[in-house]
Amino acid sequence: MATFNKVLLMGRLTDNPEPPRTLPNSGTTVVKFRLAVGRSKKNPQTGQWENDPNPLYIDCEAFDYADAKRKVGNVVSQYAKKGDAIFVEGRLHLDQWDDKSTGQKRSKHKVVVESVELLGGNRSEGAAPTQQPAAPEPQDWQGEPTGGDIPF
Repeated sequence: MATFNKVLLMGRLTDNPEPPRTLPNSGTTVVKFRLAVGRSKKNPQTGQWENDPNPLYIDCEAFDYADAKRKVGNVVSQYAKKGDAIFVEGRLHLDQWDDKSTGQKRSKHKVVVESVELLGGNRSEGAAPTQQPAAPEPQDWQGEPTGGDIPF
C-alpha cells in the first residue's frame, strides 16, 4: 500500500523565526518557527466573517542543505517576522525524546517545510522571494477571507 505525507498550511508567524542553527557534521542549517492557523467562517445572521476562537499552533522547521540550491530556511529567517502571513508546504514528522526531568517518553508532531511563500504582511522592505511551488493568491480562494481578516 502506498502512503502520502503532505501538509499545506497558511497562517501567521506567532513570533520571529529563531536564528539559523547549523547542525554538526552536515553543514545543514535549520530555522525553527511557529505558525498560528485557524478556520474562519461566515456568520449566517450577520454575514460577517468570524475568526476561529481556537487556533492551532504548529511548530515548523525549514532546512538549508549545504549542497541544495533551494534555501527555504534562509528565506524564512531573512524575510519573515512575527505576524507575517505565510504559506508552507511540507510533511509531518514525529519527534520523540525522553524528558530529562521526569524520565518519561515525550513526543510531538511538527512540519518539515519543503517550500514556502510569503504572502505579504508587515514587511517594510520590498517583496520577498518565493520558493516554488507558488501558492494561489489568497484573494483567489473562494469563500475565505484574505490576510487582513485573520487576527493571529
